[in-house]
Amino acid sequence: MFKKVAVFALYLMGAVGLAGSLAVSAGDEKNVHDFMLTSIERTDMPMQSYAGKAVLMVNTASYCGFTPQYEGLQALWEDYQERGLVVIGVPSNDFGDQEPGSEDNIKDFCTINFDIDFPMTKKMKVKGGDGTAPIYDFIAGKLGDESRPKWNFHKYLISPDGEPVAYFPSPVTPQSEELRAAIEAVLPAPDSGR
Repeated sequence: MFKKVAVFALYLMGAVGLAGSLAVSAGDEKNVHDFMLTSIERTDMPMQSYAGKAVLMVNTASYCGFTPQYEGLQALWEDYQERGLVVIGVPSNDFGDQEPGSEDNIKDFCTINFDIDFPMTKKMKVKGGDGTAPIYDFIAGKLGDESRPKWNFHKYLISPDGEPVAYFPSPVTPQSEELRAAIEAVLPAPDSGR
């Protein structure tokens, strides 16, 4: 918890460059925008296309006690999309085999049950170890190994310039004051003309 607060405080003070230079990164990538993901529809999903927007990356699962958070994530997307927030769902079967289906099954589940229309990726390994998605290793390199997801619906907040700035464990809901305050801090003010 301290690491999350400390990293976020550094970002707010404009010192994220210093924090990033002290962190060990996976590969030579400069920020999250250097990664190419694959969408749930199996098309290229370049993170560069989200440059200038804040991103909330959430590893998701269809059969988890936290699955109702999909509703809150959709609400966040609707509330903050115009101000520059992108919510990205990252289906993962890493925890308790709670996402066993195919991408088509997952997309249907999310659409039918929660009317999800924010971007989602193909299934990925997120918890660390062999086969982990490189973007998750990169973010953990920036925020510290303790920031890795421990369960479904772990949330990473990425600034508009592609720097990971905070993480929130599964019990932190999309509607929590803590998460909303962090999102507000990285987005432009509503009256800033954006």
